Amino acid sequence: MCAAESPDPIARMEQRLRSGEVQLECQQAGGRGYLDAVLDALGIPVSSQTLVFSKTSAQFRLISPANPRALYFNDDVYVGWVPGGPFLEVSAATAGGEAVFYTLPQDPSRPASFHLDAQGLCLQCHDSARTDGVEGHMLRSVYPDPEGMPYFGQGTVDVRPSTPLAERWGGWYVTGKTGGIHRGNAVIATENRASQLDQGPGAEVTDLSGRFNVGRYLSPHSDVVAHLVLTHQVRMHNAIAFAVREARNALDYRDLTLERFGELSEASLASVQRRIERPAEKVVSELLFLDEAPLGGPVTGTSGFAEDFAAAGLRDGQGRSFRDLDLETRLLKYPCSWLIYSDAFDGMPVETKDYVYRRLDELLVGEDGDIIREILVATKLEARERLSH
Repeated sequence: MCAAESPDPIARMEQRLRSGEVQLECQQAGGRGYLDAVLDALGIPVSSQTLVFSKTSAQFRLISPANPRALYFNDDVYVGWVPGGPFLEVSAATAGGEAVFYTLPQDPSRPASFHLDAQGLCLQCHDSARTDGVEGHMLRSVYPDPEGMPYFGQGTVDVRPSTPLAERWGGWYVTGKTGGIHRGNAVIATENRASQLDQGPGAEVTDLSGRFNVGRYLSPHSDVVAHLVLTHQVRMHNAIAFAVREARNALDYRDLTLERFGELSEASLASVQRRIERPAEKVVSELLFLDEAPLGGPVTGTSGFAEDFAAAGLRDGQGRSFRDLDLETRLLKYPCSWLIYSDAFDGMPVETKDYVYRRLDELLVGEDGDIIREILVATKLEARERLSH
């Protein structure tokens, strides 16, 4: 996919850079290069910072517990930065959810420019079963050694909202009150002592300054609330992208068959419908957090991300929003994804959205369901038109 064909925020930003409408300042002091300017230009909050110290990305040689990789995100863009790294790693969700990958060289002698991964190097990892079979994103929990190298023989976990907290965040720093045990903030000396990562109260860290030079980073935090939001968002984008791909394939088959033979049998039509509905059901499940693992107790962040996240919410006449956080037993007070307002969701084929809204109409019952329906009808025109009552 070339940048000109890709309806994503980075392609649009690159066009603005080339036209001179936007300029990015390279901050040489502190070694962050274009990071500050990119986050500001894309509206990505610094409070979204999460830190991963396992060697599980393109710049793995630079990453360690003493030099973690920082990730920042908003609703449709993800930015990765490693101190000393030659480029920023950037990805964006297109209309329809599929991920597109870019790098931005940290070279102050040349104008800032996002380079599309036209050769598909990123897809060696980002187009597999780990990304739900689409060009997408993933979060992994590993057993890291003191240098951040995973003990792959112990297995890894592809983190999803359904993953218990006890299995999350191996190879990541996590700050805040986490509501239960998890695998973050720790390394293991030898592979046969992997159980050491199952931590209790010691996992609740608020200060990372004794572990690495936090002054090099935009924030000293790796906020647990940002981790929780990031987990949902990654899987929501992947579910949308998979549903879109399957629907397009099914519709292409339908149209080609009609062109060649003039009609489809009832069995063929039913097959097309199943190919659309099965992945669309996964979108519904992610959208309504149907498989969300319960939190182990109250969760509190450290960076102010929770407040920044909630402040960006669309609100109904009663002030309710899908960005209102619960953080006692679940992530959201009203469990419906904020990505229902995104270009990724709106970019799904009408046949997929028909099914999603039909299922929402069926499932949004009871106290929680009624409130979610009311918020949707009040804040999204398409929902107002499609939800029957």
